[in-house]
Amino acid sequence: MKIAIIGYGKMGKEIEKAAIERGHTISIIIDLNNQGDIHPEKLTETDIAIEFSSPEAAFDNIMKCFNANIPVVSGTTGWLTRMEEVKKACLNDKKALFYAPNFSIGVNIFFKLNQELAKWMNKFSDYTIGLEEIHHIHKKDKPSGTAVELANGIIKNFKLKNKWLVDPVEDTEQDEIPISSIRKDMVPGTHIVQWESKTDNIELIHTAKSRKGFAMGAVIAAEFMKGKKGFFTMDDLMQF
Repeated sequence: MKIAIIGYGKMGKEIEKAAIERGHTISIIIDLNNQGDIHPEKLTETDIAIEFSSPEAAFDNIMKCFNANIPVVSGTTGWLTRMEEVKKACLNDKKALFYAPNFSIGVNIFFKLNQELAKWMNKFSDYTIGLEEIHHIHKKDKPSGTAVELANGIIKNFKLKNKWLVDPVEDTEQDEIPISSIRKDMVPGTHIVQWESKTDNIELIHTAKSRKGFAMGAVIAAEFMKGKKGFFTMDDLMQF
């Protein structure tokens, strides 16, 4: 496939390596200095775009690709208040988006383990819950999209929780999940889900070793999207 890379930071460079490793070609690289190139005339040699930009730019980038009839794989987090508009374009206008807050295969298994544990814990109300996410100092959004996905997975499956708070300054209410967001050194990403009682702790931990797993997952998602229209997630790719 001919892949456009939108956002050429550390993730964009890893995606370029992963795409070439899997036999694809890069049709165009779009970054801050050439954002105007997200245009039909510049994307004629592109089969699909992989978008890892910034929360402020993601929605416009996706819609510009749609205007050029280019399907998009996006992993940018922090812009999801406009997701319904994108889904509407996919469903009504036959556009195509694959979105994931995290493309790591291991993290998506982690999501499912988190959801199943939350279901089981409905029987054990003496446990309290908290989330912690640790990322490199350059990450712009807090909490991470992965932490939000984990919290929402708990809320969906655990009857005592219905909201989350990031870095709360006071004790949380019974229906709230506290999320601690830490920015440290060059950590690729660590997420911890902790259930604590007076007698023990239960922890689920995922630790990323590098960005390569995220990049490879995004390229595999692009391959999955060939010929498809609509809105897709890692659940579709992994057939959960």
